[in-house]
Amino acid sequence: MTTPPALKQRARRLERGLEKLYPDARCALNHENALQLLVATILSAQCTDTRVNLVTPALFARYPDAQAFADAELGELEKAIQSTGFFRNKAKNIQACCKILVDKHGGNVPATMEELVPLPGVGRKTANVILGNAYGVPGITVDTHVRRLSNRMGLTRHDDAEKIERDLMAIIPKKNWTMFSHRMIFHGRQVCFARKPNCEGCSLAKDCPKIGVAAPSAGPRKKRANDNVG
Repeated sequence: MTTPPALKQRARRLERGLEKLYPDARCALNHENALQLLVATILSAQCTDTRVNLVTPALFARYPDAQAFADAELGELEKAIQSTGFFRNKAKNIQACCKILVDKHGGNVPATMEELVPLPGVGRKTANVILGNAYGVPGITVDTHVRRLSNRMGLTRHDDAEKIERDLMAIIPKKNWTMFSHRMIFHGRQVCFARKPNCEGCSLAKDCPKIGVAAPSAGPRKKRANDNVG
């Protein structure tokens, strides 16, 4: 399906506006390597990045590599990450993931979408976070903010993350995919809120077709896994 030229032009204006607003946008999860980012991203499911960043320094000191996570006593690992919520499932995924890294990848985090997606606790969103931020491979990360803003800005009509990703890939230059994701997340956190977006204070409003549209008053949308990564 051909993308209308007018949509591409508006997307580029929005992209330039976001770049001006957030020139230093970056991944909000503190990490020093791909494994740390992988673990932190798994922990960020239905948890704030701030909380994850409080947990990971001690966690990474105790488990410095994939082998250490693979060999960890599961109960101790659960206790170490308990404050991030859903800790039993997260601990299980982290350990299972790291066992595969040790057995199949020499303890290293692979650098391709095809190898990342099958890992426990990893989907396309998490894979794009790792590829874009650890390996410099452009990718669009569709979290709750990117999902919401993309629809409000008229850049997609879909709610499915993979379809949104494809729509954005068609209108944003590939080299900018990772930074575009970061800047959309920053804008979602600081201006384009879920329930009461600050449209009056938004410098992108002139290119937004849904000014003033907030979430339904019935309550916030149920959070999806890995919604918070930025």
